[in-house]
Amino acid sequence: MAGDPSSEPETTLYEAAGGMPFFVSLVDAFYEGIVTDAVLLPLYPADDLHGARHRLTLFLAQYWGGPTTYMDERGHPKLRMRHMPFHVGPAERDHWLLHMAAAVERVTQPGPIRDALMGYFVPAAEHLRNDTGLPISSARPA
Repeated sequence: MAGDPSSEPETTLYEAAGGMPFFVSLVDAFYEGIVTDAVLLPLYPADDLHGARHRLTLFLAQYWGGPTTYMDERGHPKLRMRHMPFHVGPAERDHWLLHMAAAVERVTQPGPIRDALMGYFVPAAEHLRNDTGLPISSARPA
């Protein structure tokens, strides 16, 4: 039925936030913290920070309703599997969240977009934790 609000497509966070430029800004702000972080920087291949930025930007854009470029280039995200080679313990999780929260705060205003982003990032960071610090861990040896 024309004019029926229930038949109109919902605006995605990708659209509401401003599309790809928003996600580029978010990831750029995030990596400003990463490049100075003694805990996290060693986890990134020195010659692939640009690639890591690119992949995170595409993943986040796709996750929040943007183009499927990440899937087209890399296949299913399989985030836990892709992070398994890296020791992601509580310190790494907390440092990652610190930088992402700072980036979110920098590029958003208080409100639903900020809340949705952090509502995703906090449990996602915990989900990717694979090193408990115990003698047996699911993280692959370095």
